[in-house]
Amino acid sequence: MSQQWLDWAKKIQSISQSGLAFSKDAYDIERYEELQKLSAEIIVEHANVEMEKVMALFANEKGYQTPKVDVRGALFYENQILLVREKIDDKWSLPGGFCDVGLSPAENIVKEIKEESGYEAYAEKLVAVLDMNKHPHPPQPFHYYKIFIQCALTGGQAETGLETKDVKFFSEDCLPELSEDRNTKGQIHMLFEFLRDENKVAIFD
Repeated sequence: MSQQWLDWAKKIQSISQSGLAFSKDAYDIERYEELQKLSAEIIVEHANVEMEKVMALFANEKGYQTPKVDVRGALFYENQILLVREKIDDKWSLPGGFCDVGLSPAENIVKEIKEESGYEAYAEKLVAVLDMNKHPHPPQPFHYYKIFIQCALTGGQAETGLETKDVKFFSEDCLPELSEDRNTKGQIHMLFEFLRDENKVAIFD
């Protein structure tokens, strides 16, 4: 039930944001602002976050709303996968983050791996594009698509970045506590499947 309420709230937010972007009528703008506040109240109730934080997130969103794009890199060495420890929650994730304007997904993940782990890599192949809502991530105020790219190690050494506090390679059967906002255990296992099967077809959903 909680997830259904969040889905409704995100749809209300999307409608209100589009209305605020394109409406010229003062009364319509007032109604869309009320819808935006209503969606924030629902998210606060069901996602255990503060109203001020939700409204600040919404205030930064302008124009027609589309899903946000997050890119994650699968970098392997001796059958182990690279993970970084996030400062924000002290848990582990694949290096990556929001795609930057002006960079392709491949360029983004090479940059993120270097900044978050110290390692140098190149993007080998796209392995998955997943809708966050279809996987067991914790509730989020926005809709995300997650792009997973398999990468190859070319150099560098382990170094933490501005957002990370540790860098390590892990075997599939010895994974640490994961930052599930960013990646799930099932998604890590999926990446190992692609490592074992070079002919596996990219997944999208």
